[in-house]
Amino acid sequence: MGLKDPQASRTTLGGSMASRGKSETGKLKQNMEEQLDRLMQQLQDLEECRDDLEEEEYEETKKETLEQLNEFNESLKKMVTGNMTLVDELGGMQLAIQAAISQAFKTPEVIRMFAKKQPGQLRTRLAEMDRDVMVGKLSRDVYTQQKLEILTALRKLGEKLTVEDETFLAENVTATLSQFEKITADLGSEDKIMALASSGVEKTKV
Repeated sequence: MGLKDPQASRTTLGGSMASRGKSETGKLKQNMEEQLDRLMQQLQDLEECRDDLEEEEYEETKKETLEQLNEFNESLKKMVTGNMTLVDELGGMQLAIQAAISQAFKTPEVIRMFAKKQPGQLRTRLAEMDRDVMVGKLSRDVYTQQKLEILTALRKLGEKLTVEDETFLAENVTATLSQFEKITADLGSEDKIMALASSGVEKTKV
């Protein structure tokens, strides 16, 4: 009876562990996306009901949701520390959450697409907005804010912008968005992402 090659066994075991690790990362990412979807839905529902709420009630509910986002950000930060696979998988989500917490981004659907790294859907939404503003279905102010968010998200996701889009960003960028851009410029390392997450939490505590 021949002996099994121990090297072959180790290779099979290593492949199995790597596969299991990938599966667990996928489940974790799905779980995080579901939590983020729930929080974004809360923000979206709040905005849709704004006219029916007292200003104080609106502000209080929004503050509570942003605090929940902060807590989510903290748990995400602990989860990815020291795990570059998760940083790669969830880095975009952290940037999107930071954009929401800092109020640089105010459109839940755009934040959600940014978090899930969906440049195609962001571009589709922008094309729909271009049509809506032309026929008067979307106000110019809302259009400008959302277009700024979408273009900033696309840039952060590594998408190339047209000269017209770059000009639009430069001419319309808000102070909050400019600060977000500055803090998140050239994010590529775990340390930078962690520092960004921490700075956002500290700002909202002040």
